[in-house]
Amino acid sequence: MPSSPDRVYVHVGAPKTGTTYFQDRLALNRRSLADHDIHYLSSSPVADPTTFQFRAALDLMGQDWGGNPGHADGSWDRFARLARRRHGSVILSHEILATGRPWVVKRLRDSLDHGEVHIVYTARDLGRQIPAAWQESIKQGRRWSYRRFLRKTQNGRAWFARAFDLPDVLSRWGEGLPPEQVHLVTVPAPGHSDKGELFRRMCEAVGIDPAWAPRDSSRLNRSMGMAETQLLRRLNVELNTTPRGADNEHTHVVRGLLAEQLLASREDVRPVLMPESMYDWALEQTTRWIEWVEQAGIHVVGSLDDLVPARPDPADPSANRLRAPAKEQLDVAVHALAAMTAEAMRRPNPDKSVGKLVRTGLDRLTDR
Repeated sequence: MPSSPDRVYVHVGAPKTGTTYFQDRLALNRRSLADHDIHYLSSSPVADPTTFQFRAALDLMGQDWGGNPGHADGSWDRFARLARRRHGSVILSHEILATGRPWVVKRLRDSLDHGEVHIVYTARDLGRQIPAAWQESIKQGRRWSYRRFLRKTQNGRAWFARAFDLPDVLSRWGEGLPPEQVHLVTVPAPGHSDKGELFRRMCEAVGIDPAWAPRDSSRLNRSMGMAETQLLRRLNVELNTTPRGADNEHTHVVRGLLAEQLLASREDVRPVLMPESMYDWALEQTTRWIEWVEQAGIHVVGSLDDLVPARPDPADPSANRLRAPAKEQLDVAVHALAAMTAEAMRRPNPDKSVGKLVRTGLDRLTDR
């Protein structure tokens, strides 16, 4: 009978809390971590562990998106088999797990019933979390305005709102576990001088010495400005995209090239901010979070003060801006159209892929 790991750390999110960096750094240092009995599992020695863990999380939750139909089938059972063969600690990390229902939690526990399960959750203040979540949803193919997203967030109907509800997520995932096996990692407050602080906090939560993962990651999920995000939203409308329907072409071209390389790299942009009118609601939610954590007695890495959002400056013209002026959007559209056209001209067949997207999307925006 296969042996079982001593511990399984299940990192369930939240999204937009440095998860991309953490997962990539674990992947880059997978072999050195394994030398210390820390296992970030993949389907094979040469396969990408982050993709494998995404598919395992999808299969665990009974979902099927982000690839060809059936691409995740069997991935959870394979992950569980590999985990049971490892000594030491196994790490499962993906932010889509945050909204996992009780039956998902039970299925995971039943599959890994011989290991000591630990739940890890990273949380960030809502003042930064909410704008980042709207941008991320637009990158994924959503078409909603910022105003509509904020309304759905406040009434708890957006997926991100459920994933960010700290007491709800940890109540479900930590059900029946001793409080010392439930770990909350706070994202450092804005202005922290050391970019490695969050990684050190994550290492403490999962029992890793940071020296065991010396290779740094260059992957950053950078933010866009308000005009850049609105441009991408309007392109999604023109292309009639949906998050679950976004194919590989959309992922690689619209998200990868346009959003993350071209638009997120622009300088001196007007940022997307949580509106000042939403601050009291955000502070009320944060107070509820902190009270729950203190009563639950779970393990906290970092400071609960990091979760308190900064009040937006009402004198800042961006403090209550829910959309960018038309001229700013046009400037961004011209910049993006020029860059995407140049990219299309570099490709062997400009009638495919990028060229098609340029003709059917960005050029329409400049005509408005």
